Amino acid sequence: MRTSNIIDCDIHQTWPTDEVRQRLPKGLRQTEWAPPSTLLTSPIGVLRQDALPEEGGAAGSSPRKMIEQHMDPFGICAGVLTGSGILGLGIHPNVHYAAALARAYNDTLAETWLQADDRFYGSIIITPQDPLAAAEEIRRWAGHPRMVQVIMCSGARIPFGQKFYWPIYEAAAEVGLPVATHPGTEDRGIANGFVAGDPTTYLEWHTNIPQNYMGHIVSLLCEGVFEKFPTLRFVCIEGGLAWLPHVLWRLDKNWKALRSSVPWVKKLPSEYVWDHVRFTTQPIEEPENPEHLRTILEIIHAEKTVMFSSDYPHWDNDSPHHGLPKLSPELEERIYFQNAFELYDFTRGGSLVNHAKELATA
Repeated sequence: MRTSNIIDCDIHQTWPTDEVRQRLPKGLRQTEWAPPSTLLTSPIGVLRQDALPEEGGAAGSSPRKMIEQHMDPFGICAGVLTGSGILGLGIHPNVHYAAALARAYNDTLAETWLQADDRFYGSIIITPQDPLAAAEEIRRWAGHPRMVQVIMCSGARIPFGQKFYWPIYEAAAEVGLPVATHPGTEDRGIANGFVAGDPTTYLEWHTNIPQNYMGHIVSLLCEGVFEKFPTLRFVCIEGGLAWLPHVLWRLDKNWKALRSSVPWVKKLPSEYVWDHVRFTTQPIEEPENPEHLRTILEIIHAEKTVMFSSDYPHWDNDSPHHGLPKLSPELEERIYFQNAFELYDFTRGGSLVNHAKELATA
């Protein structure tokens, strides 16, 4: 049971007021924020009620509350902030509005949360439907010491490996930042639905999220993204991980017979995953026999591919004390701390994570 020196790779922060929209140019403030949606909603809500700040505002809107309820009790030495309800800008049909909103969000994040505590680190929100604007935004924030990754929604019209997105990967690789994707926009706005079609309940929708991740990862591999951008790292947040073995077994087998159709893929597709793709834990699959999950972790080389995430303050967030089965001390260290420490450049921000690293290696 991990009790300290934890890096949490998925924390959802927001603001108590509509601060982001107020930063938009006047001509865009009246643009409809929510894109056309068939998104099914959770019958029990999305946010923890006990995470509501006493002073008012939504769960996740108070740095003080987050520190007292989440960061301090669990010994979290760095938290990567991924936003709340903002990723929908990536499937908005008005690309001008979406790009302006991304700029406003990133400005607000830097001027508020990233100054509230040196354990908070930011994700640069981008517009994947407008790769040139996204690349410009990545370069705009590349020098900020507390922005450690790029993030975009997993709902999309086009699989992520295709050349349409390559300006994003070029910019991210150029500045040395990983690109992450996060669910929640599937079947909304200009995004396609799930492979199997539109679900009818939130249970079905929530369960089907890995479908998109399977498609995007296979696309990244088959389109040769990691050959084109050999320093690029890609992070799959909240997409599960138990699906990875069977997808890669199938892809590796098929590549051996069909490699002539993708001559730019120089080695087994799975080998690119171990080197370039990372996965966060929440919501991790929970088989009745914990040994089955430990076997999955072994198969997918969790000692370098898996990073802890809580998803705080969402209803199904995972406590660092109970989110994973009992692991060896070595694997626990890798998942809860070392893998994220090696992926993200925390050194520029002077976070407590660096002090934690010093303690761990002393």
